[in-house]
Amino acid sequence: MAATRDRFNQLINGFNQRYEPFVRQHLCKVYMMLGCTSAATATGAFLQMQNLVDLGVIAALSSLLLVLGLHFYRDNGKNYYRRVGMLYSFGFCSGQTLGPLLKYIASIDSSIIITALLGTIITFVSLSLAALFAERGKFLYLGGVLVSIINTMALLSILNMFFQSLFVQLGQLYIGVLVMAAFVLFDTQNIVEKVRAGSTDVVQHSMDLFFDVLSLFRRLLIILTQKEERKREEECRKRR
Repeated sequence: MAATRDRFNQLINGFNQRYEPFVRQHLCKVYMMLGCTSAATATGAFLQMQNLVDLGVIAALSSLLLVLGLHFYRDNGKNYYRRVGMLYSFGFCSGQTLGPLLKYIASIDSSIIITALLGTIITFVSLSLAALFAERGKFLYLGGVLVSIINTMALLSILNMFFQSLFVQLGQLYIGVLVMAAFVLFDTQNIVEKVRAGSTDVVQHSMDLFFDVLSLFRRLLIILTQKEERKREEECRKRR
């Protein structure tokens, strides 16, 4: 127990020595806002799954408008709380759009949701710590590489609409998980460098990480669900 406490203290001391007080304060705000946005997403998904609130297409359109609004409606020092409300609303609408997928997965095996959630949390926390304790700017080179990969994946998605290749579809899912994991590394270090350069837009930085977490969670859900479906198909074939 004492050894664990010493290691934890060493971790905290190393973090405090590595980052300036204003950077640590900004990161705390970003992660707190990320947690609140995730809670809003969980609320939206739960209400949709329970058929208490189902916005349907309105949620998808609202998500798009809110993202565009947050992108163009920049922080000017006076609209902070309005932008925070827009971010939480985006999280809620994202949960509404995620609800049908979660409802379908729950009808197959509800443990898939828990497994994907735990996998997302563990991956995000591990990669965030790796980025924060790595050398300064070590993962910033990933930005251009990841954008190129995403553009290639988008092109393959369009082409796959005509070829309907299962191999390409599965490849995109697995590569997508790796890409979003790499984005956690990149965005974390990029946020730190932006703060040091004078950018203190907590809302924008929280949204960047929220995109990473949500995309990672969604892909893990789909991958685990497809595995379970293939497993059940094989069991049905054996019974026949």
